[in-house]
Amino acid sequence: MKIVTYNLNGIRARLPRLVEYLAEEKPDALCLQEIKCADEAFPIEDVRAAGYDGAWHGQKGFNGVAILTPVGGPKPDVRRVGLPGDPDDTHSRYIEAEVDGVTIASLYLPNGNPVGTEKFAYKLAWMDRLRAHALALLAEETPVVLAGDWNVIPTDHPDDVFSARAMAHDALMQPESRAAFRTILHQGWTDAIRARHPDGPVYTFWDYTAGCWQRDAGFRIDHLLLSPRAADRLLDAGVDKAYRGREKASDHGPTWVRLER
Repeated sequence: MKIVTYNLNGIRARLPRLVEYLAEEKPDALCLQEIKCADEAFPIEDVRAAGYDGAWHGQKGFNGVAILTPVGGPKPDVRRVGLPGDPDDTHSRYIEAEVDGVTIASLYLPNGNPVGTEKFAYKLAWMDRLRAHALALLAEETPVVLAGDWNVIPTDHPDDVFSARAMAHDALMQPESRAAFRTILHQGWTDAIRARHPDGPVYTFWDYTAGCWQRDAGFRIDHLLLSPRAADRLLDAGVDKAYRGREKASDHGPTWVRLER
């Protein structure tokens, strides 16, 4: 079972790349972030024409998450739209569904820049809400995958970031962001990428500027965290890096985990 997280950076702008990816890689579940469209504007007919269907939680021009599955296969049984803990939160950043016995969450954490503003405070508050919900999911003792753009670079090591110095003042690398990520991880989740690739650079994002893609100046912010029951079924994990190099691609590479059925 191949479960993919893919920040599209706009589903309308990247629709050809999305359709291409579905046709070539045929994931069993595809978690999308930054679809950047209202619910009614989601291009579901194009997705269905590509052999997929799904559920989404949109927002006009910003954010937005979705979970797609193949037509004819197990459909996503939506369990939750929106992260609990703040009824006034208007951002579309979380959707959770059960697919073929696995609970899958597609999540898009706040970026948090600039540090020291209400945006960074919102990032940390959102992560605290995620911590509480992740703990509740673990208590169910079922296979769970928390998949998405976490907007956190876990370490200063070159395995996670091309230049810690260049990113030192970014919200993605602040001690508070990392501590919040570690707190969730240490509840008992497995970082699928590092479980399969403990050493060596594994980047998931390359900025559009300064020739970052050409120089492989990337970093790792797209993560798949596995509950113990999901980790027991872990076969492989990786990044479909080549898709970042295609014309008008997202600045993220599709990042995936493969679980035994």
